[in-house]
Amino acid sequence: MSFFTNHIKKLDWVVIICSVCITLFGLMAIYSVSLAKDNFLNFEKQIIFFIIGFLLMLTISFLDYRILKNNSYLILILYFICLVLLAGLHFFAPDIRGTRGWYKVGLISLDPIEPAKIILIVLLAKYFSMRHIEMYKFRHIILSGFYVFLPAFLIFIKPDLGGTMILLLVWLSILMVSGIKIKHFLILLICFTLIAGFSWQFLFKDYQRDRILSFIFPQDVLGGSWSQAQTKIAIGSGKIFGQGLGNGSQVQYGFLPEPHTDFIFSVIAEERGIIGIGIFFLLYAILIWRILKVAIESQSNFPRLFAVGFAIVLIVQFTINIGMNLSMVPVVGIYLPFVSYGGSGLIASFISLGILQSIKVRR
Repeated sequence: MSFFTNHIKKLDWVVIICSVCITLFGLMAIYSVSLAKDNFLNFEKQIIFFIIGFLLMLTISFLDYRILKNNSYLILILYFICLVLLAGLHFFAPDIRGTRGWYKVGLISLDPIEPAKIILIVLLAKYFSMRHIEMYKFRHIILSGFYVFLPAFLIFIKPDLGGTMILLLVWLSILMVSGIKIKHFLILLICFTLIAGFSWQFLFKDYQRDRILSFIFPQDVLGGSWSQAQTKIAIGSGKIFGQGLGNGSQVQYGFLPEPHTDFIFSVIAEERGIIGIGIFFLLYAILIWRILKVAIESQSNFPRLFAVGFAIVLIVQFTINIGMNLSMVPVVGIYLPFVSYGGSGLIASFISLGILQSIKVRR
């Protein structure tokens, strides 16, 4: 009992409280969307996902994270399982609006991209922590890029541009933290630019081009710019105090597209107002600060790089999702961590927090 009590005391309760409060923001928004549709199945499932994720976080915190750090074969096995699951989407996942993004198991949808993100962060943390004094060698950048390319390619041809961007940005950010040379960084930027141009010309789907073009030239309000126009209306109508839970006109009358996933922030803004958004932003800032604090205080590279990688995922997804809602970036289908509906994303985020808590307790 004393071991259990001491362990619980050592947990970062600021991280736990912030993540739970952020999740509650999402649950209230999903409840409002469910109220508008008179269908509470998503809300009920999200509560179950939240409970499972929270319990997994606590359970994983009791496990020693050094099991991952010291076992390369385990990491590679998990990595190849993720590759198989990502490849299997193209054969076994149902086609939903031209995308094979999830496995359907009864009422549950399983998205293998989410565990792939975690495993890739662990793999990169392991790889660079073993070679941090050799980062001047370009071959380590190439080899680590190969590990990223395989899942990124499988995600891109789903097609899922947003998921691909996340993996590439995580890789690039961890490279920078690990100590990449400036000239190597510039070479990578040139390569990314060339690949982006080639992809735009030959690989992008028509709807992906339309989303980007409608962002740059938002004239067609009833066409590609519809989502951006409605999110602006929703966010603006929230004013200072918001319209209240279940009272947002954009949500309740069905004008807001994908209100439970991509544009859930607009639901929060409409119903909670500037004050609610301010609290929401503060909780996220504290959460990311505490994660980075674990990285700064870690005594070795593996836990430091894992914490940085996880923080980068949260920062990138948060920034892009909010940017989508504010019409500052094109709509690329990136959900808001801990907030948007989806069991795979929510559970994966809490699993990552469990690994982080294990690091914090044992540093």
